[in-house]
Amino acid sequence: MTTTAFPSGTALVLVDLQHWIVSRPVAPHSGAAVVRAAARLKAAFEAAGRPVVLVRHARLDGSDGGPDSHVNRFAAEVAARPGNEVVTKYTISAFAGTDLDALLRRLGATALVVAGIATEYGVGETVRGAVSLGHPVTVVEDAVSALSAPAHTAALAALRGLGVTVTSTDELIGPAD
Repeated sequence: MTTTAFPSGTALVLVDLQHWIVSRPVAPHSGAAVVRAAARLKAAFEAAGRPVVLVRHARLDGSDGGPDSHVNRFAAEVAARPGNEVVTKYTISAFAGTDLDALLRRLGATALVVAGIATEYGVGETVRGAVSLGHPVTVVEDAVSALSAPAHTAALAALRGLGVTVTSTDELIGPAD
């Protein structure tokens, strides 16, 4: 794999790539396709020495077994490795009620690349939170998916309207080897 040079201060944020979420029907990209694209992004960020933050959703009441339960494990291809950061969220946005903003500041991250599921929910709300806090954001179109293709298209259009850059994995890191 070619090492990609990301600008200093750029972090990758992967949203809700847990087994129970990626196995659900999503469109226009399958959960497996999103995970493959996210794994390529994660490998490129790690190779470049840039921060990787994995965000997982858990139920506040613990009815899902809690953040560390098997239900809430990340897909194996994007599982946390030493040096990765993990944030547990209990709402739709990864910024609401978490220390994500403080963590990003500690990591020196000012710009974000975001991928995950679902475009119109966890991804979209996290991106809106980031934009509200002044972070430039890039969403990787083939590394996000929604409950329907029209919802995906509409969510990306709304994010573009906020000044978010939308690109593909190949455009960001180059084609797969």
